[in-house]
Amino acid sequence: MDATEDTTSQALRRAPSQKRSQERVERMLQAASALISEGGSDAMRMGEVAERAGVSIGSLYQYFPDKGAIIRTLAERYNAEGRACIAEGLADVRDMGGLVEAFGGLIDTYYGIFLAEPVMRDIWSGTQADKALRDIDLRDSRANGALLAEAWRRVASGANAAEIERKAFLIMSLGEATMRLAISVERAEGDALVADYKAMALREIAAV
Repeated sequence: MDATEDTTSQALRRAPSQKRSQERVERMLQAASALISEGGSDAMRMGEVAERAGVSIGSLYQYFPDKGAIIRTLAERYNAEGRACIAEGLADVRDMGGLVEAFGGLIDTYYGIFLAEPVMRDIWSGTQADKALRDIDLRDSRANGALLAEAWRRVASGANAAEIERKAFLIMSLGEATMRLAISVERAEGDALVADYKAMALREIAAV
């Protein structure tokens, strides 16, 4: 089972055990994603999700008790994909120059994906108003920070491990906040904000 499947099953009211059930849940999530992309999560209705997925409303409620459960499942799925991307991007880092280059590339990649994915933008825009989403966001920041800290310690063996872990967590948390801010302003300003964050983060990493 990959990271996406594992995270999805954790968020569900009832984890699908058979292939047919798994395919049905996947259709539900794809339908919800399409509706969010078209009109935003606020406008999405459970009945619309069931209709587009080709399932009964009762079948939908078997797995998702409400709209929030669908959104949280999608959020955790995107987070799992992001962690896999970060882990892959940092796996071969062996020196400080490599870490700075790899992490800078991850920032660019993540911002590009964020701009291209309306569902991800919608979910992140609503994070601060939803405690469950805030909790998911915090766990994700810690997990991503741990991935950065692992690579960072590998190339800065003499540095204080606790300091690296704290700074890595902060860098990841600030990165997510920067992305949310960047989509709240005009594109040119958003690009500049992400570039400023990138410069600050890489400067902090290289200084240790």
